[in-house]
Amino acid sequence: MTQIILIRHGETLWNQQRRMQGHSDSPLSETGVRQAQQLAQRLKQTTFNALYSSDSGRAHHTARSVAEVTGHDIVLEPQLRERHFGVFEGLTGSEIEASFPADYARFKSRDQAFVIPGGESALQFRARVFSCLHEIASRHARELVVVITHGLVLDAVYRAALGIPPELPRIHELVNAGINRLRYDSGAWHVEVWGDGSHLDASVLTSA
Repeated sequence: MTQIILIRHGETLWNQQRRMQGHSDSPLSETGVRQAQQLAQRLKQTTFNALYSSDSGRAHHTARSVAEVTGHDIVLEPQLRERHFGVFEGLTGSEIEASFPADYARFKSRDQAFVIPGGESALQFRARVFSCLHEIASRHARELVVVITHGLVLDAVYRAALGIPPELPRIHELVNAGINRLRYDSGAWHVEVWGDGSHLDASVLTSA
């Protein structure tokens, strides 16, 4: 059994503008910087064994804020990146629809096998992410680790834990810099805490 605190990075400028990020990047907004700092103070009070982060800048910035107060080394893991949205990256939904109408229609249909041009499918994304998370859990059996990553990674794990099909629309929140505590036991995921933003000031509480 391994316990994992799974965290979405702080808010970015592209989050504010509702632009697809994926493997492309956008700096943390002022709100995102404050979220990361307040998250760090929360985790300062938690004893954990390792700190992992996606190597995307927005996740790494969030992780550095934590490491500065907890003293942990950051283990960067490219496999924890957000889904690769290919030609959609950097664009808003309306811009994608205008430039790539057929591709956007397939994407919005939640076709799990659809490979975004220049990117990856939802199936490929989940295979990559779960392979990495299973490896981390195996490496840290009977320990507590913190993993800072992206919204769709959280979404995939939540759905796996609760048996929610990926084809269904999402109704659960993905809180920026929120605490999501999970247990990985005998190959299965279990949610213990989800979307805890109690450490964040109301003025900086954001989600998707």
